[in-house]
Amino acid sequence: MSSLNIPETCGVMLLPDCTLFPHGGLPLHIFEPRYRMMLADSLQGTCFFAVARLLGKEMDDPSRCASPVGTMGLVRASRELDDGTSNLLLHGVIRVKFVDWLDSPYPKARIMPVPSLFEPESQAKGALEALHEAADHVTRGLPSEVREALVNMTEQIDDPSILADVMAQQFLHDPDERQDLLEMESAAARVAWICRKFEALS
Repeated sequence: MSSLNIPETCGVMLLPDCTLFPHGGLPLHIFEPRYRMMLADSLQGTCFFAVARLLGKEMDDPSRCASPVGTMGLVRASRELDDGTSNLLLHGVIRVKFVDWLDSPYPKARIMPVPSLFEPESQAKGALEALHEAADHVTRGLPSEVREALVNMTEQIDDPSILADVMAQQFLHDPDERQDLLEMESAAARVAWICRKFEALS
């Protein structure tokens, strides 16, 4: 992750009921003038900005209306339209805590990266097996082509902390559960939560 040179500050897009996980993708339509400015600054710099869940009505002080943990994303593709708006794909990179909100024309914060490491490593194989079983449960009932593609995708991931985030991004839909899971510091706890949640769906 250090090779990506995570910045110390970044713009933050505040979105109601929206939680992006690391290794997930989020398509966005950027139309507000402040976020158009944020995107321009991002593309001229690191190509990073973060997404934070907006909790209720937006206030002048984001610390009073935004989730304390969000996800830093990398702009993978961005296309500016004739009217000045843009369509883009943001790829989740790493959890971040919003340490301090800065004075800016758009929401901007000093951030602290929150690395996700599965511990103890000796239990990683068992965690992967449990997640694959949970993926099997949650994809039952889907068309066979879709199910096969999703199962193949999960089987290519050999890190349980990454697989947990990918499964949360794809299969978990409740906004509160998504945010709670994003803020859960222990990767092992996230894996256990996802396994219980998805295996209960059978």
